[in-house]
Amino acid sequence: MGGPMSVNDPLPWLADECALICDAVAESVPVLGHCLGGQLISCALGGQVGPNADKEIGWGKARATRGEVDPEVVRRWLGDWLDATAGVADVFQWHGETFTLPAGAQRLFTNDFCANQAFVLGPHLALQCHVEITPEMIALWCAGWSAEIQGVAALPACVQTPERMLAETADRLPAMRRLADQLYSVWIGGLKT
Repeated sequence: MGGPMSVNDPLPWLADECALICDAVAESVPVLGHCLGGQLISCALGGQVGPNADKEIGWGKARATRGEVDPEVVRRWLGDWLDATAGVADVFQWHGETFTLPAGAQRLFTNDFCANQAFVLGPHLALQCHVEITPEMIALWCAGWSAEIQGVAALPACVQTPERMLAETADRLPAMRRLADQLYSVWIGGLKT
């Protein structure tokens, strides 16, 4: 899942997490990561993590990258969701860093503020955005909003105020849940019984 730290912070447990991810991948155990988790997957598999041009905080859109990815991979991961939505997703963001794609990975989602919103590599799924978010989590994170935007002179278009995030949650959450259900069902399908 996510966290306020960076993959690049000198925290001893981050190396253990990357080793665990590498072991899981080597054993063909599907790995799933959100935000920091997605960044850890990227880092463990040879990608890089660094500052994004702008922080992304709040509700936004992400687009499926149909033209950049093997159509069979897109169909496998996005299925009927893709047809029903024209490939545009409501997603929740809360990050200042992002990942690059490790070798062999295919970008699944992008947007105007962060090129790599999600990638897949076989059965593994790494997300920069938070499709797992709940209204309670949003309210909790909003309590730390002012510290998160400290030093940002003017809010970019990809940063919402807590009031706006909370006001949009009821309308945007159901659409994001449909995407989460689609992604998680494919990921779960890769687990061995």
